[in-house]
Amino acid sequence: MTLTALSAPDSMGMLAATAALPEQVAEAAEAARGLAGLPPKDAVENVVVLGMGGSGIAGDVLVAAAAPFMAVPVVVVKSYTLPAFVGPGSLVFAMSFSGETEETVEAAGEALRLGAALVIVTGGGELARLAQRCGAPQIGVPAGIPQPRAALGAMAIPPLVVLEEIGLFPGAAQWIDLAVDQLRRRRDQLMAPDSPAAGLARRIGRTIPLVHSSQSLGVAAAQRWKTQVNENAKSPAFWAVHPELDHNEVVGWGQHGDITRQLITLVNLRHDGEHPQVSRRFGLVAEALGEVMAGVEEVRAEGEGDLAQLLDLVIYGDFVSLHLASQEGIDPGPVPVLEEIKSRLKLG
Repeated sequence: MTLTALSAPDSMGMLAATAALPEQVAEAAEAARGLAGLPPKDAVENVVVLGMGGSGIAGDVLVAAAAPFMAVPVVVVKSYTLPAFVGPGSLVFAMSFSGETEETVEAAGEALRLGAALVIVTGGGELARLAQRCGAPQIGVPAGIPQPRAALGAMAIPPLVVLEEIGLFPGAAQWIDLAVDQLRRRRDQLMAPDSPAAGLARRIGRTIPLVHSSQSLGVAAAQRWKTQVNENAKSPAFWAVHPELDHNEVVGWGQHGDITRQLITLVNLRHDGEHPQVSRRFGLVAEALGEVMAGVEEVRAEGEGDLAQLLDLVIYGDFVSLHLASQEGIDPGPVPVLEEIKSRLKLG
């Protein structure tokens, strides 16, 4: 399989952008180093990440990869409003591919008014103008990336580098290098003629994926799989995580099995950081749901470290979503309904 053999149409070059994730991660790390104007470590009491959609996933990556090693709390905000604790002790990352995401722009302006230290990651727009007005450190997003969801490396990696340079996340550079190595290995596998992503997409077929995973790494990965199926394949998808789903969702599959076994495929995303009891739960839930699902699939993360394993699951799911789109003759790039909603909101 070659780059041009996967999907037609692909008017925005989503396949090429997806395949370029390893290089995008490496370049983003380099671009974020040596940023001036960062607060000292002892001035940071909490970290807040602002972002929506394809930019918001950057905050989930930070929580999964860095938060477990940090001495201060990290909160991701996907809304217009800030938590009440935001103030002079807050380090706020404002993330927007376009720089015009209205929720992020409004929240970033409020963070500035509250005295927070602001770091902006954007491709331009109002956020870039805000950075210029207030002198906030800014990291750009490379031109040529077709959609926000294809800019995960450019958006998610700079905050990790910034946190390392402040002293809040030592070792980030090493984890990023290991992630790049794993992304390249997985990318080569997924681009091969016998791509496991293509095989999984064929088995999912026209059913709806239900993605299960665990812990913060799995939260980010499962959400990413769901939203990539939504945007690339223009199809419904759902996600949940262990152990919480074992206390509620699993009960909901006790009815309508004659319907769900035609409509839903369970996809389990596994990784090395699972709690031993969670590992057992995957098997027990798969056994309980096997008769009411069209199929039960499993993808195991590879690579060294949480960041490598998370991005490994991400690139795998991205390719699956592109194959799902291809199977139905769907152009994965354009998202007209999202553009229409944004346009109508601006009209008031």
